[in-house]
Order: sequence, then structure tokens, then C-alpha cells
Amino acid sequence: MRVTIVTAGHLSTCPRMLKAADTLHKDGHAVRVVATRHEPWAVEADVDVASRRHWVATVVDYRRGDAPLTYWRSGIRYRGARAAAEALGPAKAPFPIAARAFSRVHDELVTAATSQPADFIYGGTTGALAAVAEAATRLKVPYAIDLEDLHHGESSEADAGFVHSLAGRVEEAVLPGAAFVTTSSDAIGAEYERRYGVRPETVHNTFPLPEDPPSFRRADSSILKVYWFSQTIGHGRGLEEAIDALGLADTPSELSLRGRAQPGYLEELTRRATSRAPRLRVLHLPPAPPDSMIDLAHGYDIGLATEPSEPLNRRLCVSNKILTYILAGLAVISSDLPGVRVVARDFGEGAELVPAGDVAALTDAFRHWAADPSGLERAKRAAWCAAVRRWRWDHPLESGRLRDLVRGVQA
Repeated sequence: MRVTIVTAGHLSTCPRMLKAADTLHKDGHAVRVVATRHEPWAVEADVDVASRRHWVATVVDYRRGDAPLTYWRSGIRYRGARAAAEALGPAKAPFPIAARAFSRVHDELVTAATSQPADFIYGGTTGALAAVAEAATRLKVPYAIDLEDLHHGESSEADAGFVHSLAGRVEEAVLPGAAFVTTSSDAIGAEYERRYGVRPETVHNTFPLPEDPPSFRRADSSILKVYWFSQTIGHGRGLEEAIDALGLADTPSELSLRGRAQPGYLEELTRRATSRAPRLRVLHLPPAPPDSMIDLAHGYDIGLATEPSEPLNRRLCVSNKILTYILAGLAVISSDLPGVRVVARDFGEGAELVPAGDVAALTDAFRHWAADPSGLERAKRAAWCAAVRRWRWDHPLESGRLRDLVRGVQA
């Protein structure tokens, strides 16, 4: 089939849609990906991602300096739609208004998705949900929706109630017409089923198994090397608690943070480490393309995936961090949340789960592995073995499940 995949994010910030495109291209479909470009820092990574693919991409650029017309037009439309949706109430607002209030570039995504023929449209990320359904309706083809997150429960901003209501309005409109629905965790899927009566198929945020196994040998067993990555380094991600815990563990350690830091935040963390964790070095690493994330995690001891328990999506999702760390042969320390618990228990001694925000429990986890080098090596090997056995993209229950769902549409 001619398959169009739609995301409201950058090519380089949506690894889930990249993997879907790669898988369906490999399965013989003619794949085109519609993505956006709005963050200057991600453009270079987008170029890297595109250079490694054989499918084609159509980019909706709405950067202020590079695409000013689209930037201003989409911004005015977005603010107008949000004002109308607030005045009417998301539940009563006509769906065209709700869709444009929920996604700044809804119209541009629809135009891009329908600019070429397609036999099937599949897409995800918050701002693409309504665009996938509208584009498929215009082309008179089937569509499927990916619900990587619980969109009606993922915001923690001041306007979260309004945003969640908009998300619910969009979800309620697009899910019934979908040929199938996918999600990233069983817990998120169960919540969608409870609310809408639609049970998504779970396709986890796993990643391809590397050709070569990682080295479990530590370059310096006297320093506990902890690694964390995200698109944005900022408040509310458990990093303050990690610094406090490493200070209380009182062991020589490094905390390496990869991503784009919010203004002033790294300086804040450094000051915190100086006062509370004098034996800790905090290191900042630049953002990197998704294809390199596993290789870049090599050489560390522990992958950190501590998250708060709010909003609801945090409790139900499975962080792509833990599924990256195990493929690099890292032991994992993660918050003990319902979504993660189901997956991490399969890692055996490769993972330590601690209550969200519990500095004392996090301290114990760091102390345990710092004091037991052989136990830490066993944990790293156990994490890798779990990845080889089950938690990898090329497993029949992951990419295989997606292939089967799309083949079912074709049949």
C-alpha cells in the first residue's frame, strides 16, 4: 500500500513514528512521513534522520524566521480557535474549532497528508490525531491512530483542565472510525478502553536490538556513572531527587544529562550538587538523533528513569528511557509506577523500582549498586538479557504486531 504516516513533531523527536515508517517500508509498503519543523535545535538531527532512510518525508515548517507566513497564520488561527473553544466549552465547540484549538498546524498537516495519494494513513502525537482522521476522510481511505500517551491526562500546565477537555473531544471524535488503534503501554490502553470502549493494541516503545552486545566491563569501578536523557532537561523530572540521593549515598559518582536544558536549570542543579552532593559531578551532553541513543548510553552503569506520579499519563506510560537503557546494557533505576511495573518486573535483578519522589529509597538503590560491583555487573547483564529475550523492536509482539495490524487493513 501507499502509506502516509503523520506526526505533529519533528522527525528526530518522534522515534515511535520513525520505527513505524521503517517497519512498514521494510514490509514492502511505499511510505511517506509527514512531520513538522518548529524547533531550531532539532533541525540538524532531522537532517541526520532523513539521510538514513529510504522513505520520503514531507515537512510542515512553521519556524518564525524560516516560514513566517505559516508561523503567523497558524498562530492567529490557533489562538482564535482556543478562544472560541473556551467561550463555548470544549464539549460544545464544533469539532473543526476543537481540532484547531488542539493543534496549531492542523490545517497544514491535513494539506500535507493529502498532497499525494495514499491507501492508508496512520499517525500519532497530540497535534496529529484530528489531522489523520480528516486527511483520510478527504482521500476516502482507512486510517489508524497511535495513542502513545494518554492525551486527556498528560498536561501539568496551568490550563491542563482545558487542554484535557479538548483532547477528550478530539479522541472521542476520531477513535470510532479508526481501523485500529495502538498505544505504548497496557495501562494506557486500559484507561482508553474504560473511557471510550475502544481497546488499543499495545506496541511498546522498544528499539531495535544492536548487532553487537554491549560491554559490561566498567572503565572505573570507583565511580558510579549514572545516565539520563530527554528532549528537555528541566524541573519535575526527578533530577533534584537524584542529586540529593547521590549525595546521601556518599559515593564518588557522575550524573550525565543529555538534552536541551531550560534556561538557568543546569546552573541550579550544579549549585544543588555543590551543596548537597560534593562527591558528585553533573555533566551536560547535547541532544542527539534517536538513531544514536543506544550507542550513546554505552559506558554508563545505571540508567535513571525517575518520574513524578502526576499527571495521570506519567503513572500509566512506559518510559522509552528504560527500554533504551537495557539495550545498552545498563542497570535501571525507575519510579515504581503502574505502567512501568508491568514491564520492569521482567528485567529481574536488572531493575530497581523506587516510589516516585522517595529520596531515601533512591539513596538505598544507589548505595546498593555502588557497594556491590559484582551485583551491578549481574544487573547490567540481566537488563541486556531481558532486551534480547523480549524487550526489543524486532520482536514479534512489537514491530510484528504493527505489521500484522496494517496487513489486516490491506486484506
